[in-house]
Amino acid sequence: MLKSPALAFLLSAASPFVVVAPAQDLGLPVGSKASGVVVHTLDGKPVDLSKYIGKTPMLIEFWATWCGNCRELMPTLTAAEKKFGKRVKFVVLAVAINQSPERVRKYMAKHPQPHEMLFDTDGRAAAAFDAPATSYVVILDKRGRVVYTGLGGKQSLDAALARAL
Repeated sequence: MLKSPALAFLLSAASPFVVVAPAQDLGLPVGSKASGVVVHTLDGKPVDLSKYIGKTPMLIEFWATWCGNCRELMPTLTAAEKKFGKRVKFVVLAVAINQSPERVRKYMAKHPQPHEMLFDTDGRAAAAFDAPATSYVVILDKRGRVVYTGLGGKQSLDAALARAL
């Protein structure tokens, strides 16, 4: 596995092939405890994810404006948030590779989404969650334990979200 999340993201973005990994084959091991990390709002304000981790179930997606798998996953993510959003905190982390907060803001203005969009300014969240590429999803239970990881545009999230409750 690549040790540099930035390198992994660049390689996945540059590849002409779409790689879809089965759930639990990549990233943090299921059952492990997630650690808090500071990310930023699109306006640059710090947000410490530890204010949610271990307190409420969470879904975190590593995302980019240029990610085809992320666009494919959007309807699934939106439907899951509609179904579980009152009981699960949904956070989408825009990675700081080939995009800026301004570019993300413009994209979101054209394609509004119901979930909170944050920016992984320095790649610390990608490193903390061992994110192998964009479209990587981590679902945590209310104790902060990983119940699911998946990668790609086609992921079945409902069963994992139900386990997180």
